[in-house]
Amino acid sequence: MKPKHQRLVLALLALAALIGAGLLAASALREEASYFYTPTTLAKAQVEPGKAIRLGGMVQKGSVKRDADGVTVHFVVQDRDATQAVVYKGITPDLFVEGSGVVADGRMDAGGSFVADSLLAKHDENYVPRELKDIDMSTAEHSKDSLAE
Repeated sequence: MKPKHQRLVLALLALAALIGAGLLAASALREEASYFYTPTTLAKAQVEPGKAIRLGGMVQKGSVKRDADGVTVHFVVQDRDATQAVVYKGITPDLFVEGSGVVADGRMDAGGSFVADSLLAKHDENYVPRELKDIDMSTAEHSKDSLAE
């Protein structure tokens, strides 16, 4: 076989290997992808129980209930038009409070509840740490010693 033909065969084998690797990676990502839903889109979608999804919205005020075991939390996620009951077993993030934003990864169960595996608490752009929440920054004195005039 001529060297020219050997290079062509090697190039074709390399191309086939790259295509195979790409298809394998795409297949793995498709199985691990979780789609983001709000309570409104989740109510309209026909999501089969057990499929991994991500639910986002606001924690409804007055809806957080903790079981006696101390780690199971029941709450309701809402958006403008709909609500969705959520059950989470674990330690909640520090920023998880009623009225705050939350993103939950999990699955729908057969009863229509969302069973969360993990919670991500969101805060608004005006976040202030707990230690500084009582300080009024609007009346704080600012130093006049700066380079900008």
